[in-house]
Amino acid sequence: MSEKEHKVSRRQFLTYSLVGVGGFMAASAISPMVRFALDPALEAGGESDYVAVTTVDQLSEEPQRFDFQVEVVDAWYTSNQPRSAWIYKEGDEIIALSPQCTHLGCTVNWNANEDHPNQFYCPCHDGRFEKSGQNVANTPPTRPLDIYEMEVRDGTVYLGKTIERKTV
Repeated sequence: MSEKEHKVSRRQFLTYSLVGVGGFMAASAISPMVRFALDPALEAGGESDYVAVTTVDQLSEEPQRFDFQVEVVDAWYTSNQPRSAWIYKEGDEIIALSPQCTHLGCTVNWNANEDHPNQFYCPCHDGRFEKSGQNVANTPPTRPLDIYEMEVRDGTVYLGKTIERKTV
């Protein structure tokens, strides 16, 4: 073989260089998107998603408000954010309802309106919910109160994320 056969033409060199640089630029543009898409799958889950809120022996058939904090990580900043739940027993079952009205997000309170006893009441727009969290017909909320994911371990009630309930 002669030296001429091993030489790369100027056109081939430019083609190889542009393809290499273009591939590098495409890979560096796509890699953050791939990481963003896969990040939730790579995170470790489990028990750390649940927060201890109360003990079972503190619960009754009357809804009680329990305040707690969850640790929220936003990029490099970690903070504790306040949360609340209305928790009560219904027979052997424990129900944990979000206090956030499904109409516009105001906070509901149990048994707070004399005209409508034994209901959750939203003072912002007169929204009402039954004890089960079901919205009362002909009031502003169009769906029930959200419920919390819940676990009971060793007599302690742990709450996780809220679950959106649809109208029945």
